[in-house]
Amino acid sequence: MKKTLAVLTTVCAMALFSIASLAADTTIEGTVSGYTCVVLGKTCPVDMEDPIIAAEKLFVIVKADGSYYLVPNLDRAILARHLTEKVRVTGALNDKYRSMNAKTLDTYGTAKGTWKTVWSLAMEEEARRMLDTGN
Repeated sequence: MKKTLAVLTTVCAMALFSIASLAADTTIEGTVSGYTCVVLGKTCPVDMEDPIIAAEKLFVIVKADGSYYLVPNLDRAILARHLTEKVRVTGALNDKYRSMNAKTLDTYGTAKGTWKTVWSLAMEEEARRMLDTGN
């Protein structure tokens, strides 16, 4: 009986810890690049004036090790605005699909050497609320 209770307690504790770890936010750092360029192994777009930007339908965060993550809840225009910049995205990571449900997007300012939040769910919700109510 004691052995069964100990095993049951251990299993429940492991289940609770695994759920907590799934809910924890993860932060990834990298640069914004076009998905097609990353998949083809090309260095493009080079800068904000590169015409390839118009051809890219999807942008990803490319880590220093070459791995990349999609950020499907972040609008294409927001990522395109920060093309080739060093960024940090925080949110729920899904390694199976190499994607992240972002909560914040920060850019690194080389002049000041600090991170600046340029997008967050809270900022987007506030903007939507202002558009809906006019206040």
